[in-house]
Amino acid sequence: MPRLALYAAIVCLLAVAAAVVSFVNGSLLGIIWVLLAGITSNMWWYYRRKAKADAAAAAMAAAIAGDAPQAG
Repeated sequence: MPRLALYAAIVCLLAVAAAVVSFVNGSLLGIIWVLLAGITSNMWWYYRRKAKADAAAAAMAAAIAGDAPQAG
């Protein structure tokens, strides 16, 4: 997993935990934590998908260049 995606996932999990604690304590500040969790989950999805697309593009470029291992 790319580093930025990992950081986004960690922040997302921490934001969800903070939201739960805030709501359990009766604070409406948890709404902010839920919004932060939503943003960071989108960041995680974006960076993970971008890394997969970059890897596929690199594999395709290697295959076109003839650097790909031959089957058989």
